[in-house]
Amino acid sequence: MAKRPAKRAAEEPLEEVVAVSSPLPKRARVEDVADEDLPPPPPPPPEVVANGANGSHVRAATVAEQKSEDDDVDEAEEDVDEATPALRQVAPAEGYSDLYLDTIDRARLDFDFEKLCSVTLSNINVYACLVCGKYFSGRGPKTSAYFHALEVGHHVYINMGTKNVYVLPEGYEVKSTGLEDIKVVVDPKFTADEVKALDRQKQPAWDLAGRKYIPGYVGLNNIKANDYLNVVIQSLAHVAPLRNFCMLEDLSARPQLVQRFSTLVRKLWNSRAFKSHVSPHELIQEISLRSGKKFSLSEQADPVEFLSWFLNNLHLSLGGSKTKPGSSIIQRIFQGHLRVESQSITARADAHDRLRFEDAEIKTQESPFMILSLDLPPAPLFQDNSKKNIIPQVPLTTLLQKYSGVQAQERLNTRLRYRLLHPLPPFLVMHVKRFASNKFLQSQRNPTIVTFNPRSLDLSPYIEPNPSVHPLNEPVVYDLVANITHEGVKVRDDSVEGEAERKVWKAHVKESAGAEGGKSELWWEMQDLFVERVNADLLSTKEAYLMVWEKRKAAKGKGKAAGT
Repeated sequence: MAKRPAKRAAEEPLEEVVAVSSPLPKRARVEDVADEDLPPPPPPPPEVVANGANGSHVRAATVAEQKSEDDDVDEAEEDVDEATPALRQVAPAEGYSDLYLDTIDRARLDFDFEKLCSVTLSNINVYACLVCGKYFSGRGPKTSAYFHALEVGHHVYINMGTKNVYVLPEGYEVKSTGLEDIKVVVDPKFTADEVKALDRQKQPAWDLAGRKYIPGYVGLNNIKANDYLNVVIQSLAHVAPLRNFCMLEDLSARPQLVQRFSTLVRKLWNSRAFKSHVSPHELIQEISLRSGKKFSLSEQADPVEFLSWFLNNLHLSLGGSKTKPGSSIIQRIFQGHLRVESQSITARADAHDRLRFEDAEIKTQESPFMILSLDLPPAPLFQDNSKKNIIPQVPLTTLLQKYSGVQAQERLNTRLRYRLLHPLPPFLVMHVKRFASNKFLQSQRNPTIVTFNPRSLDLSPYIEPNPSVHPLNEPVVYDLVANITHEGVKVRDDSVEGEAERKVWKAHVKESAGAEGGKSELWWEMQDLFVERVNADLLSTKEAYLMVWEKRKAAKGKGKAAGT
């Protein structure tokens, strides 16, 4: 057998050729875990140290140093493996300032709903995607808006509080004049000159779909059953002092109820809107929260009860006092005073056992009011022979006799008389009481029609004379501004429960194209999203429920009232 040749010896040792030491391999963490199937390893033999000394302390120091080196290597590798946060751009790259702006879809933007994140339902630091219209909270690397930009490819967002526009995931702010129309829709702003021009001229506007509308006379969305709220908001939005206050005052430090009502009023009068209607969803959510869900979008309520609650809460939110009159703009616009005389009704039998009424003491007190209630006469139960009283009618001046100070009303064992006092408020709210509860039905409606002239209502016969406040024999003239009507629509005919009716509320608001008290007046009828013109002569043919009257200015009252 041939002998194998011997291996040739290396010319140079490997340590001298490669002077760089090899890096430590990354050890698998499973190496530190003992295998349960294998027997335990034998203990290591003791090391022999010079002079016969025990080497345990030397061996422990060596193991500690090796473990410390391994931990340092593992930590360094973990730091490298972790993804470092991306650097945010302060400004767009040169020549790319309008990047992604062409992806904005204005037709899908709707800023009327409550500002809540669509993922976390948070209302803090909310951003709106200008491509799909969804809301997200924050814009940092770990927020839902950041992931939405990466996953879906929507890159342009607007802060709903500051109105600043950002591009994500880069994170820089976009400063472009082409985005001003979006900022106006989010939160419309008005100057003093623009507010003064609202009543002088009515310029038509067009939305993105090309639909024509008149600012201030647009529909409100009925989400489910909030038509009772829509008619009240439409009426209050045409009370000029309250509207101007909401447009010009800075209400950022006030409660959310005032802020959201102010935003809704400004959106109703916005001439640069993307849509020809507005949704009151954001205001309804705050009202439902403040009222303990007494007024919500899912259940219909009474407009008078809501108006009374809403005015009182606006008064308190604006810093008004519960005891001091005129402490807020709400009371300065709507609050008046009347005198109430009360007398107890007592009777006693005389010597012949006949009933004798005794004259009791008359008590007098002054009481403030913001809504003046009017009582309808009872509706006839049967038709007459000529069938002319199918729908009874009564003039408004007849209902106002309640406040003449002469006509008395009996309530339980008390006789009451009312008299209005000077000065009356600039805007007078009247409530025609149509519904009364009985033992058989939840509420019984009185269909009596109240006839009135929308212009030149003289209230001086019902006011206590006071020469120091108002000259004697001078009329106190009011003109109608808004009128809320009720209409009963039959929904079923049940032989057991009777005919059920669904309440339909409509609002009539005045569009004055000329001077105050002028003849060039137009009226609009609003029922949720339906807005159309209506003849002023037809206003009194509806079942009036709430009326808002505006007091004529004293400088124009004498001459014009005498002529009308």
